[in-house]
Amino acid sequence: MKIGNREFDTKHHTYIMGILNVTPDSFSDGGKWDDYDAAMHHTEEMLNSGCDILDIGGESTRPGHQQISEEEEISRVTPLIEAVKKNFDVPISVDTYKSKVAEAALQAGADMVNDIWGFQYDEAMASLVKKYDVACCLMHNRNEAVYENFIEDMYQDLKKCIDTAKAAGIADDKIVLDPGVGFGKTYEMNLDVMKHLDRFNDLGYPMLLGTSRKSMIGLTLDLPVTEREEGTLVTTVMAVQCGYGFVRVHDTEKNRRAILMTEAILKRA
Repeated sequence: MKIGNREFDTKHHTYIMGILNVTPDSFSDGGKWDDYDAAMHHTEEMLNSGCDILDIGGESTRPGHQQISEEEEISRVTPLIEAVKKNFDVPISVDTYKSKVAEAALQAGADMVNDIWGFQYDEAMASLVKKYDVACCLMHNRNEAVYENFIEDMYQDLKKCIDTAKAAGIADDKIVLDPGVGFGKTYEMNLDVMKHLDRFNDLGYPMLLGTSRKSMIGLTLDLPVTEREEGTLVTTVMAVQCGYGFVRVHDTEKNRRAILMTEAILKRA
């Protein structure tokens, strides 16, 4: 698939989506990069260490987060998108579920919309993505972790996201899916998602895994957010083994090394 000016061979390689949160309250790095100079420096660091796509977010979506206005979110992300586009050659994803924010980001130069509600929150989002002819990542989410048959219900929810995209005329080669670890799921459910990653390949689209430093890892290992990198690397290796096209991570260098090592072993097999 093509994102921005770059082709991604997701059938043969797992690519890195680097996280750049310009927020004061993100669970892992809140406040670290919401200064312009710090954000640009961190962007350069991530690109030098293997980042393939930069995912810029202006509102924390951690559990219990405080929703901010569209205007504030736009004021956080658009200047940075413009600056990154001016200074670096990298596809940019905007992490938002609001169509007004997404349109401002796309006008500023973003190449992809990463929607944590998979087009199910803002009914204008799908048609907007079609209008700008950009890629999208549709994540599984629910308001409550209530399911009858968890994995199969998830599968059907993702199919609904796909149907929404297709109804808007979005081409298959513009769609990425995300099983949504940490969203609308209990701790045990998140582990079940990891155990059944390959189930979602049956949907026929490139898959993205976003587990970096999340509570699933913290609860399993009883570690604070600053000490969850080894746990993240395990999930990245599992994503590669299951043929996922992307991982969304904070530490691009370590995850890139884990990907390359895993791919080298799998290619021998």
